[in-house]
Amino acid sequence: MKPRVIIPKAAPEAYQAMLGLEKYIASTSISPVLKELIKIRASQVNGCAYCINMHSIDARKLGISEQRIYLLSAWREADVYSEEEKAILALTEEVTLISQHVSDATYENASKYFDEKSLSEILMMIITINAWNRIGIATGMRAV
Repeated sequence: MKPRVIIPKAAPEAYQAMLGLEKYIASTSISPVLKELIKIRASQVNGCAYCINMHSIDARKLGISEQRIYLLSAWREADVYSEEEKAILALTEEVTLISQHVSDATYENASKYFDEKSLSEILMMIITINAWNRIGIATGMRAV
C-alpha cells in the first residue's frame, strides 16, 4: 500500500478535535468494560483491524476474558453478556450501520438500562469509535 496522509501531521487541529472527544468519553460515567465492548464491536462491524487489535489489548488489561472478547462477533448467541450489555451492543451495531437506521425497539431497550445522560454518553462513544475506524481504514493504519 502506498503511504497515505498522516492526519496528526497534516491537520493537527482536526486530530486534536478527535482527541477532545476521547477526553470527554474518558470522563463519562460509563463503565470501562462497557466502553471497550462498544469499541471492539463497532470496530468489528467496520472491519478496522487496527482498532480491533488496540481495544482487545485494552480489554484484556481491564480483565475482560478472552471468551468475552472472542464472542463479541456473535454476542446474540452468547450467554456471557448481561442484558444491559446486549442492549448496548445492539445499539452499537445499529448506530454503526446507520443507513439501516436505529430502530425504536433497540433504542427503547437501551433506555431501560440507561438514563438520557448515560445514553447521550454512549451514543457519543459509538459515534467517536466509528470516526476513529474511518480514520484508521481511510489512512491505511494496520494492526501490528
